[in-house]
Amino acid sequence: MARRIAQAGGLFTPADRELAEAAAVLHDVGYAPDVVASGFHPVDGARYLEEQGFPDRLCALVARHSCAHSEAALREVSADLARWEDEKTAVRDALWWADMTTTPDGGLTTVADRIEEIRERYGPDDLVTASIGQARPELAAAVERTEERLRAVGLGQVVK
Repeated sequence: MARRIAQAGGLFTPADRELAEAAAVLHDVGYAPDVVASGFHPVDGARYLEEQGFPDRLCALVARHSCAHSEAALREVSADLARWEDEKTAVRDALWWADMTTTPDGGLTTVADRIEEIRERYGPDDLVTASIGQARPELAAAVERTEERLRAVGLGQVVK
């Protein structure tokens, strides 16, 4: 996923590029066994990074990655997520784009295929499947905005 952010790096200032790359590398740190606390990986990861002294903005990007508010609502942990604001910027969109156009093994995919992969992996009755279905329009919009930004700066189409 960090490779995808590097492809989009021309969209950002050096500081934002560095932040986006760090968020891409760390976005799933909440899955690490030593980090799991609540079982909701965006919040667990953001809390861990906060405890380690990482910048607030990085913690918020990790907490809010890929429409985490949708899953948080279904898990009834929206209050836990609320401590980190969704910045709704091009950096945030690019992080969501990278997550939604990268397969679990690092390959390139489309947002539609990525959502289908998540559904297949978790199964039809899983909460993650329900939340990704609800989040689909927001995720697709962030992907499209990022791809429009990439085209506008001459980086062209960088999805499969």
